Amino acid sequence: MSYTPYVVGITGGSGSGKTQFFHWVRQLLGEEHSCLISQDNYYKDLSIVDPLENRITNFDVPSLIEEKEFARDLEQLKNGSIVKRKEYTFNNPAVIPAMLEFKPAPIILVEGIFVFHFPEVARLLDLKVFIEAREHLKFHRRMMRDTSERGFQLDDVVYKYTRHVVPSYEKYIEPHKHEADLIFPNNREYSAHECPVSAKVLVSYLKTKLP
Repeated sequence: MSYTPYVVGITGGSGSGKTQFFHWVRQLLGEEHSCLISQDNYYKDLSIVDPLENRITNFDVPSLIEEKEFARDLEQLKNGSIVKRKEYTFNNPAVIPAMLEFKPAPIILVEGIFVFHFPEVARLLDLKVFIEAREHLKFHRRMMRDTSERGFQLDDVVYKYTRHVVPSYEKYIEPHKHEADLIFPNNREYSAHECPVSAKVLVSYLKTKLP
């Protein structure tokens, strides 16, 4: 590999729109120039995790992530190696997990709520981006995602948001906001053909990092 990949970490609270922002950036940048790797695929096997109160597992704590494997795979990508990882399906029996393959690229995009919190991951980031959104929008987005994509009941979604998501944001995510190089608000909803100016600004900068 004749270049050193430029690694961008994208974080923010659950429902802030990190994943969508992540895909806007890749679409504008061009898939051939970028690789996407998400913290979501590094959750521990639920069969070895003890559920907490009310038998509901708290996905919003750093201890549920395979931190060392996440950092190891990111470092391997940065060093030019292909990484394979089984897709994590959040215990949804209706989804058959795929085997994901991450290939080195000039720009590596890393997304997740704890990417600034984990020291071994954070040290590999060349640029840190924080996505923020109003609280009611974050809750609505989380509710729509968890009920339609992950098969959770509405009561469970509300319980988890108030008891897990908000405390986690205050303890593990928001305290790292000051470490961000860029902070972008994401309070609008966009059509399939729209894209926020913030994503375009970031991509303009990232193009200067292409070999």
